[in-house]
Amino acid sequence: MNLDPLVVLPDMMCDARLFAPQIDGLSHDRAVMVGPVHLGERVEERASMILDMAPRRFALCGHGFGGTVALEILRRAPTRVSRLCLIATNPMGETPVRAAEREPQIIAARTGRLEQVIREELIPELLAETPFKAHIFDMMVDMALSLGPDVFVRQSRALQKRRDYQRSLALIKCPCLVLCGAEDLVTPLQRQEFIAELIEPAELVVIENAGHIPTLEQPAATISALRHWLT
Repeated sequence: MNLDPLVVLPDMMCDARLFAPQIDGLSHDRAVMVGPVHLGERVEERASMILDMAPRRFALCGHGFGGTVALEILRRAPTRVSRLCLIATNPMGETPVRAAEREPQIIAARTGRLEQVIREELIPELLAETPFKAHIFDMMVDMALSLGPDVFVRQSRALQKRRDYQRSLALIKCPCLVLCGAEDLVTPLQRQEFIAELIEPAELVVIENAGHIPTLEQPAATISALRHWLT
């Protein structure tokens, strides 16, 4: 088994709780570190900060926004990453339409309406219908409110300005897992299949009965996939 430390990078407006089941399940075998993707301004700045505090060589797993930061880390320091996992990640640059859609959300967050944006616009489309949907919904609201409006604005701006990583995917040579929920409406299966095709050594794992948050919607299946990837 590969015993390199594992660095996990949470999605937008999420903290370590996004990976809580996986941290608990995998930390018996290796060190697990949560990268601070809530700090910094641009994606590039976050990648530099994480590289400064990460072990010399490590396995890297990014979820959503964290996956974007993971791709920038790999672009900057490919020899330090022993293997890569992208969960529900979009490698494409921001479209003008999507960038414009973020502006009302940014204004709302700055004027005290972050919870409304999170509850009414962001979370509802993330989760599949599972027995734990309501609990996960409440946890995600709590994570977002704990991070606060400043983090929301900085992460939104970082996404608006992010580079397109599609060409970088073909340059990835380390073992790679592309993991997604079968019912993900945000980064749908077709996009994840496209990513796996561009990364020559990639394995695609589709988690059934999960949407955009398989780490919490189907934690056991996600742990199993990650453990196999780390072997």
